[in-house]
Amino acid sequence: MKIDDRPTVAAPDDDPYLWLEDIEGERALDFVDRQSRLTLDTFGSRQFAADRDALAAIYDRSDNIPYITRRGGFVYNLWKDAKNPRGLWRRTTLADFRNAEPDWETLLDIDRLATEEDKDWLLNWTEPRPGNDPRVIVGLSRGGSDAVVLREFDLDAKAFVADGFALPEAKTGVQWADADTLLLSSSLGEGMATTSGYARTVRLWRRGEPVEQAPVLFDVPADRMGAYCGVDDTAPTPRVWFIDRIDFFNQKLWLGTEAGPQTKLDLPTDVWLETHRDWLAVKLRSAWTVAGKTYAPDSVLGIPLSAFLAGDRSFTIVFEPGTRRALQGFFWTAGKLVLSVLDELQPVFEICTPSADGWTREKLRGLPEIGVVDVWRLDRHEAESNGELLANVQDPLTPPSLMLIEGVAAPALLKQAPKTFSADGFVTTRHEAISVDGERIPYVQTGPATATGDAPVYMSAYGGFGLAVRPYYSSALGKLWLERGGTTVQANIRGGGEFGTRWHDAGRYAGKRLAHDDFAAVAADLVKRGVTRANRIAAEGGSNGGILITNMLVRYPERFGALFCTIPLVDMRRYTKLLAGASWIAEYGDPDKPAEWEWLKTYSAYHTATAGQNYPPILIATTRRDDRVHPGHARKMAAKLQAMGYEAYFYEPAAGGHGYGKDNRERAGFIALGYAFLRNKIGWGDGAV
Repeated sequence: MKIDDRPTVAAPDDDPYLWLEDIEGERALDFVDRQSRLTLDTFGSRQFAADRDALAAIYDRSDNIPYITRRGGFVYNLWKDAKNPRGLWRRTTLADFRNAEPDWETLLDIDRLATEEDKDWLLNWTEPRPGNDPRVIVGLSRGGSDAVVLREFDLDAKAFVADGFALPEAKTGVQWADADTLLLSSSLGEGMATTSGYARTVRLWRRGEPVEQAPVLFDVPADRMGAYCGVDDTAPTPRVWFIDRIDFFNQKLWLGTEAGPQTKLDLPTDVWLETHRDWLAVKLRSAWTVAGKTYAPDSVLGIPLSAFLAGDRSFTIVFEPGTRRALQGFFWTAGKLVLSVLDELQPVFEICTPSADGWTREKLRGLPEIGVVDVWRLDRHEAESNGELLANVQDPLTPPSLMLIEGVAAPALLKQAPKTFSADGFVTTRHEAISVDGERIPYVQTGPATATGDAPVYMSAYGGFGLAVRPYYSSALGKLWLERGGTTVQANIRGGGEFGTRWHDAGRYAGKRLAHDDFAAVAADLVKRGVTRANRIAAEGGSNGGILITNMLVRYPERFGALFCTIPLVDMRRYTKLLAGASWIAEYGDPDKPAEWEWLKTYSAYHTATAGQNYPPILIATTRRDDRVHPGHARKMAAKLQAMGYEAYFYEPAAGGHGYGKDNRERAGFIALGYAFLRNKIGWGDGAV
């Protein structure tokens, strides 16, 4: 009997599983329910239940760090625990936050709201007015989706504003123009969405006015990623930035007011830009020749904004990259530009201060030079910042510490996260594998100090969109993998931003296959170094990492014992037609262009998977409320693999968005199920299936 292996590279549009793209379709949901029950019945053992409960208890601990942002004399936090699974939005003062048991004032109980309105509410984001104005716009998400219902909230009354700003569910963002006016970027309304599903316009929405009558200040073509705006209050008079987001890495910028855009900035489209008072900082993505000078990719340039607008192009080079030294981000605070840098993967922070006499710089001191360090502004609104910073410090074996940095003083410890697993006898080491083209691929290994040659290894990577992955402290991996004697590995494959644009571009477009080769090279290096055997290596990847994991399945099946593929992108033929997929063309390419489909088809595992191969077992999991990466990717890949007779499992909870669950227990269950599957299939406990 001929096995149905459709769709194939030769006939990519002959897809028998299109019905699984109907997210709420009766036939599709029957498939989802049956498959999810089978997976839970197979791997939902007593050990799974114990692991889920243990992990949920860790996530719900009362001594976890409540991360904060400051506005108008208060620090704000969204807190989740077993009693408040959806969360409490609350506030206190910074002085009280320093205490072991702060006296929190509850502003909004999301669980109570969900019960009262019989809706699956989560608090997605908030947009407050500067200063002590009590009005805040809140974005309420159903089940964790990116799309939100917009409402106005009064902090003093601790209640929604009657007849206040309100908008039905859509992918929406807002900025306050004044107390009675919003700058609205929303996909709601006919003709208001791009092909990626984001806002195509910026509208000026006045209090009491029907949103349909709000005048359009700025619009972009429908094939753009989206239209956005930002209000900058650091200038003597507020200025508004209007952004035509062409794709993930390119944008056109206009400076204006709430009346609309006025001046288009003469800059390359692939820059990052931050302004503050009368200063402009620009990070280049590609080389730029201007005023007779050529500036290297990944440089940061500074200039007075007024001078730039007047035609001056005498930039100061604020940051120069190196081969393995790359900027990860930058932001302004109290007249200073803070640069976040990875230098040979070590965190470095520089504070650059501009003046009429030039730029001065100093290193942010008192922070560790190993592990993971994140630094950000304490204040929500840049114009209100006094320069105080927060820092989060951790590594795979050391739980996070939240620190306050005041001026140039040494960081002061605010909160210390609890140790959630025993790290005794474990070490973290750095290594490099050699990929197929000779490139050195770094990876971080955590586990027992002595190699046995048979270690149960958990591997992960991302390799996309210029995002660097770093070795954070993971309670889940620590409790459910390391504490049992396992080893974890995180690979810094190409496509990420660890070493700047060249590292990203090498793993972009047709180079995505090369990023996958990098991951396979790390797996081979673990065997070569005597850490483990191939059938003891379990790997997980999510979102863009779903392409990675499904390519390990079809291209390097001999190097892995089991694979866990989460909230994945898989079908590279139709991805641009599914939800936000069109916004990622700048990362992967356009399958409707024959020349670009030529490379896309080489890593579209949905098409390259064929019958009769020795594929390792795989669990593919997604969530129904993921409105970023369509759940059809995961559904269809699982269905095709099963039709060809492979050991492929599927799991899809009803909520969670582009994540692993809407609350701590759901997230714990998703992770514990995946780890139970991986351990089982590499022959490491939980009983063989």
